[in-house]
Parts: sequence; structure tokens; C-alpha cells
Amino acid sequence: MDNKQDILALLRSVAQGETSPEDALLSLKEEPFEDLDYAKIDFHRSVRQGAAEVIYGAGKTPEQIIGIVKTMGERGCRNILVTRVGQEAADELAAVVPVDYHPIPGLAIAFPEERPGRGNIVVATGGTSDMAVAEEAALTAEAMGNQVTRLYDVGVAGLHRLLSNLDVLMSARCVVAVAGMEGALASVVGGLVDCPVIAVPTSVGYGASFGGLSALLSMLNSCASGCSVVNIDNGFGAGYLASRINQMEGIKSS
Repeated sequence: MDNKQDILALLRSVAQGETSPEDALLSLKEEPFEDLDYAKIDFHRSVRQGAAEVIYGAGKTPEQIIGIVKTMGERGCRNILVTRVGQEAADELAAVVPVDYHPIPGLAIAFPEERPGRGNIVVATGGTSDMAVAEEAALTAEAMGNQVTRLYDVGVAGLHRLLSNLDVLMSARCVVAVAGMEGALASVVGGLVDCPVIAVPTSVGYGASFGGLSALLSMLNSCASGCSVVNIDNGFGAGYLASRINQMEGIKSS
């Protein structure tokens, strides 16, 4: 059983007398992970968390990535995210399985499957240089079935650019604020909206930004309530969390 819908279908089948309890137990006892020696693929991740396991591509060989993706695809996983993967590895993967590759964030979506977008997540950046991290967040959220609105290059150096999009920001269920330099965007957005804000510090900036540490500390010290902070350049983590928040809000309002 690889997802909640499979388990529910099995339980309904037992309730209707179409499947014996013994056969259902055997199905549930199937190995919840598969050992490939170099990776142990967690097939019950979607049952526990609502989304399949995500592959962190950095440090893995193309052969390892292909092996993991193929195994997941054979078990019915779709929209498999491979983060931080280069063009060469993505090309090798695309020669074996269907892949949508996005070079700016270095993110591949294997066995892509269009899903209807729910709710509204806004992903905003301080500058164009933050787009790689922002696109990782936006594409992650979209692959998980969320509607995403992008507001790029709306940083505090030209505050009017952000203020001209107040209607978009105030209609969001969650905002992902991506910024480097001093990371002020998250505080400004946090003071304008009534939904959760996920702040993403980026490593964009000159020497005293210390590779994103300055933005990280600014965001952690934000005086705007309702802001949470993920790690430096962690667009994936922000997109995943935004998806959880957005879809929980959707359940409440439905």
C-alpha cells in the first residue's frame, strides 16, 4: 500500500466483503520500504505525510538517482521531486523516464502528472537573484497540488513594487518570502498579511551577508508575528511547508 487512497480502498473492500481480513493483512504487511543497498526507499512516506519521498540529488550519482526514481515509478509514485540536480544528471534521467527539468532551480519532476491547484500560495522574492530558490519553492508546491502565484523582484529597495500587489498578498493562504542581503522582505510581508509567512533566507549578497547568515538572523529576529523561517536557500522546505499549510486551510474551509 503506497498511499492513503490505496489503504482506504482496501479497507472498504474488506467492509464490503470483497476482500478477506487475512488477504488485507497480507497486503498491509508488504515491505514499507525497499532496500537498494545505496538507498532505502520509504514507500509509506505518502501514507504518513501525504506526499512521496523527495530525492536530494546533490552528492548522488546519476545511476543512483535513476535507480531510485525507476523503483518509485514502478510502485505508482508520480510527480517525484529530485532537487539540486544538474543538467547532465537530469538528461541521463530523462533518457530513462519522463522528466520535466527546470534548470534555474536545478529541480527535476519525474513521472510528471498535472494536479489541480488548490488554494493560493504566493511566492515573493526580494530580487531577481533570489529566483532559483523561489522557483524551487514554487515548483515543489505546484507538484504537490497547490495553486502558486509568483511575485518576483518586489524587495524593500523599491517598496512600491510590493505595495502594488497587496490584493494578491492579502488573498493568499500562505506567503513564502525569499530574500538575501538583509532579508527584510519577510518582516514587511509579515506586517501586511493575515496568513502564515514562511521566510527563506538566501545566500545572495556581498561579503558581510556571510553567505545568507545575515538574512537568516534578520528573519529569525523579525518583529512581525506569524513568520517562520527555514534554512538558507531551502526553497524545497518552504514549498513543502507552504503546501501543508495551504491544504490544511483548504480542508477547514471546505
